[in-house]
Amino acid sequence: MAGEAWERVLGIDPAAAGATGYAVVETDGRACRVLHYGAARPPRAASAAARLEAIHRLVAGLLNEYSPGAVAVEAPFAALNLRSAMLLAEVRGVVLLAAAQGRVPVESYSPREIKASVAGYGQATKEQVQVMVRSELRLAEMPEPHDAADALAVALCHIHSRRGQMRMALAMASDAARRRSTNPVCRTKGQNGNGRARRD
Repeated sequence: MAGEAWERVLGIDPAAAGATGYAVVETDGRACRVLHYGAARPPRAASAAARLEAIHRLVAGLLNEYSPGAVAVEAPFAALNLRSAMLLAEVRGVVLLAAAQGRVPVESYSPREIKASVAGYGQATKEQVQVMVRSELRLAEMPEPHDAADALAVALCHIHSRRGQMRMALAMASDAARRRSTNPVCRTKGQNGNGRARRD
């Protein structure tokens, strides 16, 4: 990704109850910068359907305004109780629907993956994640609320993952090229040492 045009990622931290965090971050493969972030909390009096519609409208609006190349979403936490897991699945569902309608690819990352990627420790606290997000993105203030900071972390996790994939691909290509340059030319089956067809 180094030297390429800036690529945008929309990070989403879906919430079963409370605010859904969102963040738009872009990178050129080396540096990252924040374009927009925040958290949306539907009115408490809103019905479940209205809450989901509001989240869908939010994500669709962000996709339309910022045209990210990917959407990164936090995966469900395995320790959630059944009711919370179902509510979270519904929120993730409308996020995935909005991405599919916008034809934007989606990647999911577990909470442990996100914390390890951003803070270097899979059990990092929300406060530690906030500090590391602020440091990497060079924000003037601590990102608030936690939901927004988590969305920034999700976006950064995706960027780190892409960098790792690119480094791996480059390393494999370099290794393959080195092997081709150091290995003798393979002889075609049925040929002698002069490259001529062998007569039986």
